[in-house]
Amino acid sequence: MKTVLLIGTLDTKRTEYAFVRDLIHARDVNTLVMDLGTLEEPSFMADVSAEDVARRGGSTLTAIRERKDRGEAVNIMLAGARAITRELYDAGRFDGILGLGGGGGSAMISAAMRELPVGVPKVLVSTMASGNTAPYVDVKDLTMMYSVVDIAGLNPLSRRILANAAGAIVGMVTQGHPSAADRPLIAATMFGVTTPCVTAARERLEAAGYDVLVFHATGSGGRAMEGLIDDGWFAGVLDVTTTEWADEIVGGVLTAGPDRLSAAGRRGVPQVVSVGALDMVNFGAPETMPASFNSRRLYRHNPQVTLMRTTADECRDIGRRVAEQLNRATGPTVVLLPLRGISMIDREGQPFHDPVADEALFTSLRSALNPNLRVRELDAHINDAEFAHALADELLALM
Repeated sequence: MKTVLLIGTLDTKRTEYAFVRDLIHARDVNTLVMDLGTLEEPSFMADVSAEDVARRGGSTLTAIRERKDRGEAVNIMLAGARAITRELYDAGRFDGILGLGGGGGSAMISAAMRELPVGVPKVLVSTMASGNTAPYVDVKDLTMMYSVVDIAGLNPLSRRILANAAGAIVGMVTQGHPSAADRPLIAATMFGVTTPCVTAARERLEAAGYDVLVFHATGSGGRAMEGLIDDGWFAGVLDVTTTEWADEIVGGVLTAGPDRLSAAGRRGVPQVVSVGALDMVNFGAPETMPASFNSRRLYRHNPQVTLMRTTADECRDIGRRVAEQLNRATGPTVVLLPLRGISMIDREGQPFHDPVADEALFTSLRSALNPNLRVRELDAHINDAEFAHALADELLALM
């Protein structure tokens, strides 16, 4: 039988959890219950008690109750829930996870859910699901359902919503997965301005027997890819479009954070890396641009996106930071540089064409990379077929 992990505060939402538990059991699915409540004792026993969670978070229920600091309590239980949830999943104890929460509960439950790999069913009924859900979902396949009313007792409306949630998680864990050809997976990064390159490289890799998952390098895309690499999904990485590093260093809106370009190296996954779209920093509409950048070279990509050309000094910094990440790689790594331009609008005659800034980037990378890392330079533009095919062939050779 399949098993659903029910996780949440059984002290304040005991009736609601008992309701969904019984509905799940009625569908011939087991439950495993983890209690995160710190205020009172639950009305039914949990398989993982709040005391267990508190101790794993570095404290005890007695200490939490004595201090009466709600923020501290949430942080302790959050840490404990994350650790225990991952351990239970790794031990094969459950197949999907369901939680019900308000503000604090949603923070704890979603943190535990994000510990699980993509593909594990995750459903969170939350009072917070009608606003900005990014802090709860991040880059995982977490399904949030708006509770409409507060999760505070059972009534005709809440019963319907909670029943829908129980049905959703049961359906997810019992749904079979269509079989597919067992082809190794490759991760690739793409931006609109590197699409011809990545498309040609993808087609070459697919013809060689691989499936290529393309991630849009918009910050969340880069972070999603890094997480899946860490989860062991990929046989190789074609990181053509490392543009998120420009936003991280210069201050754009599409940064993927300081850990970008770390997962493949950490896992020893073969990777071929290039410098796609490092000529640009991303901002929103023109009126949202920081005033300090008003005199810079700008390009209106669309009404909601304004691009800013990176300077030679910024490119030197970007090259150094990218090299620092790649120097930590424990697996085979090759860097390819397109000497005639790094994006669709960084070509001779295009608005971001700047050979001086590009050379600053290339020189910085060359000088900062470890001598044991191979750097290959092509007298081609990034979107030329010659360069795209070279990327694919280098990765095939590494794998």
